[in-house]
Amino acid sequence: MTTRLTVAQALVRFLTAQHTERDGERRRLIGATWGIFGHGNVAGIGQALVEYAGVMPYHQGRNEQSMVHAAVGYARQCGRLATHAVTTSIGPGATNLVTGAALATVNHLPVLLLPGDVFATRPADPVLQQLEVPYAGDVSVNDTLRPVSRYFDRITRPEQLIPSALAAMRVLTDPVETGAVTLALPQDVQAEAYDWPEEFFAERVWSVRRPGPDPAELARAAAAVRAARRPLLVAGGGIRHSRAQAALAAFAEATGIPVASTQAGKGALRYDHPRDVGGIGHTGTATADELARTADLVIGVGTRFTDFTTASGTLFQHPDVRFLHLNIAPHDAHKLAALPLVADARTGLEELTGALASYKTDGAYTAEYTAAKERWERRVDACFASPDPDARPTQPQVLGALDALVDESDIVINAAGSLPGDLHKLWRARSRDQYHLEYGYSCMGYEIPAALGVKLAAPEREVWALVGDGTYLMMPTEIVTAVQEGVAIKVLLVQNHGYASIGGLSAAVGGERFGTAYRFRTQEGTYTGAPLPVDLAANAASLGMRVLRAGSVRELRAALAEARAADTPTCVYVETETSDTVSGAPEAQAWWDVPVAASATRTPAVTAREQYERHVSTRRRHL
Repeated sequence: MTTRLTVAQALVRFLTAQHTERDGERRRLIGATWGIFGHGNVAGIGQALVEYAGVMPYHQGRNEQSMVHAAVGYARQCGRLATHAVTTSIGPGATNLVTGAALATVNHLPVLLLPGDVFATRPADPVLQQLEVPYAGDVSVNDTLRPVSRYFDRITRPEQLIPSALAAMRVLTDPVETGAVTLALPQDVQAEAYDWPEEFFAERVWSVRRPGPDPAELARAAAAVRAARRPLLVAGGGIRHSRAQAALAAFAEATGIPVASTQAGKGALRYDHPRDVGGIGHTGTATADELARTADLVIGVGTRFTDFTTASGTLFQHPDVRFLHLNIAPHDAHKLAALPLVADARTGLEELTGALASYKTDGAYTAEYTAAKERWERRVDACFASPDPDARPTQPQVLGALDALVDESDIVINAAGSLPGDLHKLWRARSRDQYHLEYGYSCMGYEIPAALGVKLAAPEREVWALVGDGTYLMMPTEIVTAVQEGVAIKVLLVQNHGYASIGGLSAAVGGERFGTAYRFRTQEGTYTGAPLPVDLAANAASLGMRVLRAGSVRELRAALAEARAADTPTCVYVETETSDTVSGAPEAQAWWDVPVAASATRTPAVTAREQYERHVSTRRRHL
């Protein structure tokens, strides 16, 4: 039996019948579709969404990149068991997807992209917005999505949709392969009718597997742990994706091994868990980084060991340090010449805990990191403290005011600027999913649309998007969507008049903060004049958001409390104290490699190069 539908109608109907299942939990894979319509998708996917409006929810976006961010936020909050689709027209609508697709793929988060494409039948060539490629007739701007997609196909005939759609679902639900999936849809093919087999629309359940470790690998891993005197576990985002937080806590409690966390892994243990020692790497705590420098065994669980985590290869300094990597992806499990333990994070931790029965770290080691953590917590208290409640707050004091207000149900979202470093060092994560940092791609503009996606996935939670002025100016557009949909996200907008993070980095590498401040150009040609008279609070209000201005610590506390209680999208706007004389977050506890000019005439660059060469000399290749 067959049913005659357009390609677009068949695809939308197919998507409504796809589900995931893990640990007995079953949910719909594609929860909704985001879209901005143009001539490349309005008559195809647009019409199909009208046909199936009763079963496929639709969200109207304002920017194609931000729609992907919203879908990714939704997917992460759903533990990668559900995501959204994103449809665009051809041309700029399609190429605007590239940044969001890269973010999804870098972070191993599923999202389905459905960009329109030029005519497959080529009745007119070129069509509006078509990029002509003289050497190839089968290339369009959508090919820019190939390197940032985990699966890509262009549907040039109706019958091609059947195997391609099934392959797309397989990749979206594969914990190793998942990321952005792109089905490019020529606009004529979208509207073409075909007789589809009814079996194509049957309900399908995609099982998200939990592979266990190989017995030989498990035995070698257990032997390595037993031989270690100063083991350290590094918790990555894979723990969150696997919902392995309880297994991690059981492992740490049974063995006494301290747990440091990457940006993606922070919150895997609550901040007050006895084994939690905070963030690791360039933005980490002194406690975790000192343990890393002296660790003889580093146990990575669900982490990719990026340069921020390894301090660009300078952090792990024990002469005999070895690595054990528990990761579901073999590619990651073998990094740093590690003993691989290829398995799902939860399953692997449970089996490794069992294999280490009766193993426990030395009591002196436990006392050492416990005391170090207590010292660090006192530093956090000092950063959060506000001696003068009527003064303008520093950025750490802004975080301290929020920290004092939230409970474990709140979710805090950030991605770029100086906030990730302060949050990684200072934030006290209270639940397994409170801390939502996108730091794999560190994409400015992610926070507001991601907050929208997270709130759609968890409407009962309070969701905070923490953004600086630079990030806000990149992509505030989905405020309009939040207002339109009545999604009560909270935006904490921190104004420090420029790219504060890069300004600090520029100063450190001899760039003298060139081009990083939002200030008027002076007669000398530098941007060192008065701050620009840009009123971001008024801008947010003009987009329909309720805005609360805070000029002091006291006003900030009141505004945050009022925002948290609000049932409409609300923004708290605060200017921070940026003077060098004001106490800020602790400096970086580990290095990060940003190459410095090898020859220069200006003193800051010459000095920075000397310091750079000293750091580079400590780099190790772990073989």
